[in-house]
Amino acid sequence: MALVIPDVLTESCTTRQVLERLAAKWRILLIYALLDGPHRPADLRRRLPGITQKMLTETLRGMIDDGLVERHVYKQTAPQHVEYGLTELGKSLQQPLAAICDWAVANAAQEG
Repeated sequence: MALVIPDVLTESCTTRQVLERLAAKWRILLIYALLDGPHRPADLRRRLPGITQKMLTETLRGMIDDGLVERHVYKQTAPQHVEYGLTELGKSLQQPLAAICDWAVANAAQEG
């Protein structure tokens, strides 16, 4: 099977659209934070220094809309007990992200 290289420079390219969604500042880091299982929002904030509550909420909502993350409410009454976890689609990013990490480690010595 031949390797198909998409025209990511075209705005209508599906690959470009996915790359733009994933390239948002906190998305990849949140995927890494959730790879070991579901977490509560406060735990995610501790694991991602610098993210504000507003940005965490907005990013998680967008990732839910994209089908990467699911929200579980375990206690309906205040205070709610809510956790966020990766969907199967979100988990499927583990291998491509591992490949990027391997590439980054292999090429770190070349950074100048």
